[in-house]
Amino acid sequence: MKNKEKEDIELLRLRKRITMRFHKACADYGLIEDGDRILVGLSGGKDSLALLELLGRRQKIYVPRFSVVAAHVVVEEIGYQSDTEYLSAFCKEQDVEFQCVHTHLIPSPSPKAREEKNHCFLCSWYRRKALFDLAQELGCNKLALGHNKDDIVETLLMNLVYQGAFATNPPLLSMEKFPLTLIRPLCLVKEDELRQYALLREYRQMPKLCPYERESSRAEVKNLIEELQRLNPDVLDSVWGAMENIKTNYLPTKRPLR
Repeated sequence: MKNKEKEDIELLRLRKRITMRFHKACADYGLIEDGDRILVGLSGGKDSLALLELLGRRQKIYVPRFSVVAAHVVVEEIGYQSDTEYLSAFCKEQDVEFQCVHTHLIPSPSPKAREEKNHCFLCSWYRRKALFDLAQELGCNKLALGHNKDDIVETLLMNLVYQGAFATNPPLLSMEKFPLTLIRPLCLVKEDELRQYALLREYRQMPKLCPYERESSRAEVKNLIEELQRLNPDVLDSVWGAMENIKTNYLPTKRPLR
């Protein structure tokens, strides 16, 4: 069997596995309902491209009936480059409308505001705000983000280690200040699977990645997970199971004040 044939078979098997986990996440957590209009945050990374492909293919099935639009947010002050022509063409292949939005870290050129928060926090916050505003403008009731299983476990560990909170990015989250629900349909798909899928699908990488990516505390938590995987190769599944199996009787509980 030729290498190309082997790659095609591997791609089909991997696509089937990822699609099954995508469907399971949508069913288990009630992520998609009839009549939804879903805005996809399309960063251009492997996760968001795979998410758009899955949602684009799923919207062509009759039940439930929903529509998809994709948005790429450019933060002017961050030194990365986006191939918006490629993103637009990719969306066209999936029969999905494409929007490109430009935003800034701060409305005014005051450096003091930047110093109070790190670049990752500011970039994430303004990206998310731009997506929220666009979702309302386009009449979208849901915002789909490409967080995978690794991302969600990493966020849990970051909150435990740095914030002292047992919390993460859930598969489904209704916003309090916006008429919008966040969904994460890739929550049951592991990063290794998406990385291999991106290679087989020959997704194009963006010209220049975020210059602060290696400086974030998330990179440190990734290293921690690698150490934990030496103890237990299935640590991601174990931590995910722990989030769905919280035994409150065996955790500290303060007595209410009288």
